[in-house]
Amino acid sequence: MSKKDRGINPELEEAITTMLRQVMADPESTISDKTKVIDRGLKLEAIKLKMQDDEWGSGFGTSEDEE
Repeated sequence: MSKKDRGINPELEEAITTMLRQVMADPESTISDKTKVIDRGLKLEAIKLKMQDDEWGSGFGTSEDEE
């Protein structure tokens, strides 16, 4: 069995980028539609940043939390 590659699926990333372009260019899309797509793009960027930071979440449950 092969290990699953770590990272974000490039097809998903491209789909979100394409959707963002289309919705922002569409004069009939509502502000709600636009903010939903922007939110998805921001969430994707947040996930990318978390993946790059090796120390993110590493302090969870350490003895410093307990007093």
